[in-house]
Amino acid sequence: MDKEIRKPTVHSMKRRSHSHDYRRCGYYHITISVAKALRQPLGRIAGRLDKPDGDCDAPHVELSAIGQMVEEELECSIHQNYPMLEVIEHIVMPEHLHFLLVVHKEIVSQQGRPRPLGNVIAGFKYGCNMRYWTMTGMINPEEAAGNDLTTESSGTRHPAKAGTVESVLGDSVAKKKLPPLFDAGYCDVMPIDEGQFAIQLAYIRANPRSRLMRTINRLWLQPHRHTVNTAVCIPALRGYLQRECPQQLTTDGFALLTQRLLLDGGLITCDSYGNALLLRGRLLPVVCHRRDEGLFEQQKARCLEESLSGAVLVSARIAKGEQEILDTALHSGHPVIRVEDNGFPDIYHPSADRMDDCASGLLLLLTPWSYKFRTHDEGIKVPFCKTMNCVVQALCRTKDNWWKNV
Repeated sequence: MDKEIRKPTVHSMKRRSHSHDYRRCGYYHITISVAKALRQPLGRIAGRLDKPDGDCDAPHVELSAIGQMVEEELECSIHQNYPMLEVIEHIVMPEHLHFLLVVHKEIVSQQGRPRPLGNVIAGFKYGCNMRYWTMTGMINPEEAAGNDLTTESSGTRHPAKAGTVESVLGDSVAKKKLPPLFDAGYCDVMPIDEGQFAIQLAYIRANPRSRLMRTINRLWLQPHRHTVNTAVCIPALRGYLQRECPQQLTTDGFALLTQRLLLDGGLITCDSYGNALLLRGRLLPVVCHRRDEGLFEQQKARCLEESLSGAVLVSARIAKGEQEILDTALHSGHPVIRVEDNGFPDIYHPSADRMDDCASGLLLLLTPWSYKFRTHDEGIKVPFCKTMNCVVQALCRTKDNWWKNV
């Protein structure tokens, strides 16, 4: 194919893993989004952040009639059509839903034929569509009842394509162009061990609280673009990297690095997420070098002493020592600033713990990078790490060896 007409790869969480057999046993975290034009048809967030989980006033979703229908289909229809599947946790949000699905044995249709997970999701979405169209008066109950078909192609009710109704549904319905309830496709995460399973379970259960927190703290809990100017220019960055990591710095590597940086007028800037007021405090960089390993306890003590006296610690949190110092400060209730190793996508949700810290004003996340889709095993190279350390010191206007000065 001619390189000039080849389209760039569009990374999407809806892309399936080519190396995974979607019929086999295991756990799947499935996310399905409502069609964008419908906004929030499934319900609304209610409750109070100061109430613990389990309290009647804790953050929760008040489901609409359509949301109740979706939850009913989720709890009943999947296991009814595929007894080897079990929905063990779910949450229906105003415009999307999450559910944790366990596949106890190989997925097969009611006719005994092997089926991938995609057929299960398609059948579920079709059932919801038919009931949604009926509830909203787009089709009458007789049309819906007459098209509740089971086909060998899917092993359950036949899935309708987004934006149209296939001819298999019958002439009375097929002639109508009916808007689907859900967006096309779905996202999946495959937990492979108990630790990852627990993380996915906690994420699903925390959705209403996280949403309410973002709504109340709307200013802090959303990405803000190009809000922090580091005053570092590209030539200055190159000079810094040539001193810090000359062996790892190549011409091509530096070109790729600068392509990822956020720039404004030739200077590196940062996007922010969290309490930007922390930038007004006395900022001190936390960078742990291998040459100072024997002095780590001294560095840690000095950093925490300054944090206790009101300084805000700033770090890329790459080295274990940096992680230990920042985590200790944060757990002690002292504010910190973290420089992230990737950019913020348009829809950005940090972990529940980091979101809590941002909402409480203890944490500010900064990034000098544009967002790039990365696999879990894709690391970052030394010049990228050193660039973040350069940004840390530039933000603080202080060199990283400040703690050695008595």
